[in-house]
Amino acid sequence: MSDQDQAIRDSFITMRRERKARHRDIAESLNISEGELIAAHVAASLDDDNVILRAIRLKSEWPDIIESLEPLGEVMALTRNASCVHEKVGVYRKASHSNHMGLVLGGEIDLRVFYQHWAHGFAVSEKTEQGLQSSLQFFDASGLAIHKIFMKPQSDIAAYEAVVSRFTAEEQITGMQTQATPEKSLELKDADIDVNGFRQAWASLRDTHDFFGLLRKFAVSRTQALRLAEEKFVQKVEISSCQELLQSASNEGVPIMVFTGNLGMIQIHSGAIKKIAVMGPWVNVLDPGFNLHLREDHIASAWVVKKPTTDGLVTSLELFDKEGETIAMFFGERKPGKPELCEWRALIDNLLQESESCAA
Repeated sequence: MSDQDQAIRDSFITMRRERKARHRDIAESLNISEGELIAAHVAASLDDDNVILRAIRLKSEWPDIIESLEPLGEVMALTRNASCVHEKVGVYRKASHSNHMGLVLGGEIDLRVFYQHWAHGFAVSEKTEQGLQSSLQFFDASGLAIHKIFMKPQSDIAAYEAVVSRFTAEEQITGMQTQATPEKSLELKDADIDVNGFRQAWASLRDTHDFFGLLRKFAVSRTQALRLAEEKFVQKVEISSCQELLQSASNEGVPIMVFTGNLGMIQIHSGAIKKIAVMGPWVNVLDPGFNLHLREDHIASAWVVKKPTTDGLVTSLELFDKEGETIAMFFGERKPGKPELCEWRALIDNLLQESESCAA
């Protein structure tokens, strides 16, 4: 173990015990990635009183790992980006993959997985005030967290240990060699976009999943697409629309879908939401099986977006940060083959009316 790894361990135990700091915040304060923080604890021994975290490096057999998790029973799945954390309790059922694309369709746990962005995985054990916390944690090549799976009191720990044993890497090397995050592609100038063709293609959409192909075909970023779209399909709304929408959905019992993710994972909640709590800049959903923590102060733009489908228009509220990255997207709960809920569309119409009043 290098002196740097030992220094990371020492700083981690101080900040974790004395300040109750989160892993991500500790890593940021040390000017390293969260993946590097975890990797510094590979081969650590929990028998040592000066160690509170141990990591076991996993084989890079990512689809096989995810598809082996059903025997663990109920766990907590966590996916986040810089502005939003999505936590969901459930079982990893109906997991599958084709090439680099994976699915988990087990009801409560609903994931779209992009394995080409997965680079590092660890089984993590940490001493906490509540006892030993076990988890599986996955990171991209830069050390950015993609997805985490936490054991719950009702989880099958023996099954968890069997998965860890099966996928433990032969070499348990402390530390992590990271790669720089690829620079984001520059947007084309609006004048270089076939705007008429783009608008006609949008109007001809028949499935929301075709929208990603539309962006690629016309070489537009998502926020550029929203700027260039016809007004009947896209309208900018107030930043506060997210908080208002969640509160209204809670008050009126309208089931919704919440999409949050990063390059390697999209995690989806479907169903009603109940407890909405605003704490400083954080807008939170605090329900027994679903938690959402969203930084409202990170929202640079909010848009109501309508996409034609064979089932009629599908409407969403989409949030973006100052870099144009997606923070979260909200839809009314629906299944393919069924039209959008009228109650959801009414909530969206209220947002549009309020935004028009503010702009007047």
